[in-house]
Amino acid sequence: MFGLITTTYAAALHLLRNTPHHFAKNPRWWRALAEGQVPLDSPALMMMQARDNALWKDGPEHTRLRTAIIDSLAHINPHALRARVKRIADALIDALAPHGKADLVGSYAAELPMRVLFELFDCPPEIGLRIVGSLIRLFDTDQDAAAANADLEAACLDLTHLKRSSPGSDVTSWLIAHPARLTDAEMVQTILLVIGAGTEPSTNLIGNALKLMLTDERFSGSVIDGAQSVVGALDYVLWTDPPMANYCPLYAYQDTVYDGILLRAGVPILVSFAAANTDPTLNLTDAHLAGNDAHLAFSAGAHGCPSPDIARVITEVAVERVLDRLPGMELACPVDQLERRPGTFHSGWTAVPVIFPPIATSGESWTPPPRPAAPTASTAPHPTFTPRPPSSAPKARRRPWNFLVKWWRGQ
Repeated sequence: MFGLITTTYAAALHLLRNTPHHFAKNPRWWRALAEGQVPLDSPALMMMQARDNALWKDGPEHTRLRTAIIDSLAHINPHALRARVKRIADALIDALAPHGKADLVGSYAAELPMRVLFELFDCPPEIGLRIVGSLIRLFDTDQDAAAANADLEAACLDLTHLKRSSPGSDVTSWLIAHPARLTDAEMVQTILLVIGAGTEPSTNLIGNALKLMLTDERFSGSVIDGAQSVVGALDYVLWTDPPMANYCPLYAYQDTVYDGILLRAGVPILVSFAAANTDPTLNLTDAHLAGNDAHLAFSAGAHGCPSPDIARVITEVAVERVLDRLPGMELACPVDQLERRPGTFHSGWTAVPVIFPPIATSGESWTPPPRPAAPTASTAPHPTFTPRPPSSAPKARRRPWNFLVKWWRGQ
């Protein structure tokens, strides 16, 4: 048996709330993997293999690594973040506006979260280019995924070394300075975790929300009359089309029975956030979804998303800006011609093509903000970590990654 998957809200909550007491997150409990039964080229392996970060740890080690992430992300000023996302979104829209047509996934939703995260981590262009190149190879099934993963980890290690020698006011430096004292290996995997968790799901959420607001009469009317209900649309998407349909693999420590189903020790159990959120026994109507945070789109329990507020800021601003600045936008093809992203884990669209009245812009290209001069070795202080309270911010075809290479090269 390869694994199981949840189908009800109650089952999902049972698994998530009983980790790590009755279920493990660490893949070392994956019996088939330990026995060499999982092929090295398995598509699931890259998404489920053990890594030195909080996502795949249990107990005190998980707490230590997760606390470092939560505390470091709490240093992000929500108002500055909103302004940063708006600046990047406007630059992307400036590039699209004169053409009167665009793919809102490939040219917007896929670009914006990556640019935001690279700025938050203060990732210099030369390292960012290597990260982007490795990501392209990882998403290309014709490439050597193991080699691409090694190159990706090497780039993150170089970023870690750079920020250890020249710390600043950025997420990388805050992670390094945290009392958890993350090792280089832990830093590499934590960078990968936060960037990965902050980009792919955000891309899907932006694309899913824009598709909804352009095609569903319950929301499309607000797009036409200018009174967009972006917050309501995002709530609806998080319930009905969460950006990660199935994930959070867990493993029972020992054979156990839940709701009449035998859960064998060491057999992966995927949590279906999509099935849980749309469980008919919840009897939810559209009116129940707005402002309702009981969805599982950000997971729950000990391994729930450490900063959903940041994700909400990025996606809300992204959707608001493109709807505000490209009035008259409509889908460029029949809705039934849109294609879903393939695969088990993600829930999103391969493309959302739109047309709109062309708008002339200044034509200025986006550039990263100026980087402060690095202090000399004799004066470079390592930042002291001052904990801050969590922010109160409001809550088929493969996507082309080549745009990121062109961006880092300044093309």
